[in-house]
Amino acid sequence: MVAQRIKDIPPSLTIKLTDRVRELRRKGMDVLSFTIGEPDFPTPPHVVEAAIEALREGKTKYAPSRGIPPLREAISRLYQERGLDFTEKNILITTAKFALYAALQSLVDPGEEVILPDPCWVSYEPMVMMASGRAVKVRLDPLEEFSFLPEKLKEAVNSRTRILILNTPANPTGGVLRREHLKLIADLAVDHDFYVVADETYEKIVYEGEHISIATLPGMEERTITVSSFSKSYSMPGWRVGWVAAPEEHINDILRVQQHTLTCLPPFVQAGALAALEGPQDYLNEMVKAFRRRRDKVVEGLNNMPGVTLRPPHGTFYAFFHYDQPVPSMDLTETLIEKARVALTPGIAFGEGGEGFMRFSFAVSDEKIEEGLRRMRTFFEDNF
Repeated sequence: MVAQRIKDIPPSLTIKLTDRVRELRRKGMDVLSFTIGEPDFPTPPHVVEAAIEALREGKTKYAPSRGIPPLREAISRLYQERGLDFTEKNILITTAKFALYAALQSLVDPGEEVILPDPCWVSYEPMVMMASGRAVKVRLDPLEEFSFLPEKLKEAVNSRTRILILNTPANPTGGVLRREHLKLIADLAVDHDFYVVADETYEKIVYEGEHISIATLPGMEERTITVSSFSKSYSMPGWRVGWVAAPEEHINDILRVQQHTLTCLPPFVQAGALAALEGPQDYLNEMVKAFRRRRDKVVEGLNNMPGVTLRPPHGTFYAFFHYDQPVPSMDLTETLIEKARVALTPGIAFGEGGEGFMRFSFAVSDEKIEEGLRRMRTFFEDNF
């Protein structure tokens, strides 16, 4: 008999959709998938070579649970450049997803509240549930970079608020929050004494504006746990490597969770991550240029379809478009697969605030994007 705390956890709809597309393809169905957030570019060659060299050197034993010192030092310098007083003691190497889980496990007591944006990434709420916390969802403003509506956010904060999870650039919306958006959150966090867990996984993939770490705002360095990853920026999703940056006492608490679960990340994987940071960045720059080109193509293509509206995403590789028909997004997903052979992620997967929207991942080739848009245009012209 399954434990109640697991029984209540829903499966990941994004992973479920990806698995379904794979099964349909195995049966011979030509389905184009725009569901998964996985760059189609190969990992940079110098990163692969660094990992291979580490394997040849016998770096296959346990690594320090905190992560190898050179990698932690390299990451700490990124935050020093932003004006934060961080050293390697403020960095722990783990996977970004596990970092979020461990941060919640280390900070949330049963019944305490965690504020989530709505819509938001599918795994935030289940992680809060696994920490025995209570998720409080706050609707975002689609006309203002999908930022928090100030009055709604203020209403959600109370004496039980422990954490606010912040994601910028954001999945699924592609929104990049400006300084005034972050200042609202920072002022509330300081005034009401809660923490911010900042998911900055997409920090390198920005097209307009700039990415600002909320930890750099006044009063926030000591109350922000920042999570980031190599998966998106360096096309390393299968490597499963990222980090958490936080005040040393919080790093030590998260470390205890890691020591009794993951133990450590493989040293050869960390060698590759170090090469990604310290090696040439032209690969990253070219990848972002390609994503920008694809973004522009998707924005133009979707906005030329009847009943579809898309504000250009300023970051990530997701287009979160609105459609004007009274059809549940899950039903539209099924119909698109059946009639157009195109798989998108329904907005409802990301919360009630996502209903009426669909997420289109343009982390695929230009050719697939063009064909997918052609199929979708035909579908919407025939049905909308």
